Amino acid sequence: MMTKQILMTKEGILKLEGELEHLRDVRRLEVIEALHVARENGNTIENAEYDYAKDEQGQVEGRIQTIEGMIQQAKVIEEVTHSRKVGFGSKVSLLDQDNKVEQFTIVGKVESNPAEGKISNDSPVGKALLGHSVKDKIKIPTPGGIIKYTIMKIS
Repeated sequence: MMTKQILMTKEGILKLEGELEHLRDVRRLEVIEALHVARENGNTIENAEYDYAKDEQGQVEGRIQTIEGMIQQAKVIEEVTHSRKVGFGSKVSLLDQDNKVEQFTIVGKVESNPAEGKISNDSPVGKALLGHSVKDKIKIPTPGGIIKYTIMKIS
């Protein structure tokens, strides 16, 4: 069975590698120390401090495994520079139907974060933008109706 590749930008993979390093070098040691302290404070049965530290250890180790898996499956896509068409890694300025400018960067699912203006290439907006050029008008169907954008700039 083939594992599915995870498309990521260079920035996204560096962010994951930084989180992994922090989890391995800092959080893991903090949790081990918390477990040690909890054991010293009495028996481990009905010890809330110990139970909390064990839960935290499971979460940290789980996140480490998740990130390692994502990094192994990652395919870093070089960001498009000076392209005439929207592609993976493009920064796009759009004019919406209310004449407000919105800016998005097209990234993979793993690194998407709408609050930071990073949208997935698999999202409805991301899919609609891919392959389009400046001045193109796009329509995106949503449950609340169709949203219309005009592409103002691609960088």
